[in-house]
Amino acid sequence: MALILSLETATKVCSVALHDKGVLLAEMNVMEEYSHFEKLPTLIEQVLKESNRKFSDLKCIAVSMGPGSYTGLRIGVSMAKGIAFSLNIPIVSVNTLKGLAVSAMEKAGEKELLCPMIDARRSEVYTMIVNHHLEEIWPTQALIIDKHSFNEVIENHNLLVFGDGSNKFISLFESFTKIRFNELSPSAKQIGELGWKKFQNAEFENTAYFEPYYLKDFRPGIGKKKLTL
Repeated sequence: MALILSLETATKVCSVALHDKGVLLAEMNVMEEYSHFEKLPTLIEQVLKESNRKFSDLKCIAVSMGPGSYTGLRIGVSMAKGIAFSLNIPIVSVNTLKGLAVSAMEKAGEKELLCPMIDARRSEVYTMIVNHHLEEIWPTQALIIDKHSFNEVIENHNLLVFGDGSNKFISLFESFTKIRFNELSPSAKQIGELGWKKFQNAEFENTAYFEPYYLKDFRPGIGKKKLTL
């Protein structure tokens, strides 16, 4: 048995999955923004109970490393590290965008490139472009999208764009015949699938020093209300 608990908290989706040697046993998802801190422990308990497994059965934690929400990533990684330390088991991390790309493979045409997008506010997204082997055409980056962003890519390829950052650009590219859109969300199911491969190759993180891949510096918002002392 190689039981891997997978956590995905990089966006408004809070997702937990349990795999045994890469085979999905159970998955729980909640799409409720700002609920990760409250929901994550409950979802973990539920997937273990549904699979008739215990915490002590776990052999590894797979966690979505980012990019994505600063707060969501910290919650997921903190939970992963807490469990790993308590059970003395390793952590493997998975690029959030690559996990999202795996979820799109069944929906993509054989010659389409995959472009996952996570909302990074306004006209900016976290994105990358990969082929069906997850080989990078564009590396992970924060990008401000305009109508010329994909000109070089679509000269020779069709492009499937998806994720919660993609919806705001549909109208911008509606006349582009080589670009199409699909609504998909990150899931711990795909984190577990990719995490199993990393587990087999012993690609473990240093649990003490592992941090999320934020990609951009955190900039706290400034409230509109004045504080009264």
